[in-house]
Amino acid sequence: MKTVAPIPGRPVRGSSTGRPIMAALDLFGRRGLLRILWELRGEAPLTFRALASAAELPPGTLNVRLKELKAAGLLVTEAGYGLTPMGRDLLAALEPLVLWSEAWAKAVPPADA
Repeated sequence: MKTVAPIPGRPVRGSSTGRPIMAALDLFGRRGLLRILWELRGEAPLTFRALASAAELPPGTLNVRLKELKAAGLLVTEAGYGLTPMGRDLLAALEPLVLWSEAWAKAVPPADA
């Protein structure tokens, strides 16, 4: 089965119009994708093996996610795997969400309470 990366303007999960935010949320919701982005946050490219180990994903799943990230214009494959400028912009755009989530974690009761 061929996997198609969510791209703005094409129907995606949850949206028949493919609005850009819906395409982005569909992409981010795929198993392991945000973890891959996190692992690629450094400047040095990573090998497939290093990325598979760090992201704790089976090779088949990682391969599909890497193809989706490349099709979405977020991944470059030169001397390993790294982020494009658009991929780096995405990490910067997610930073406010990281800060919010940390404040949220302090505001809600612990999960075991």
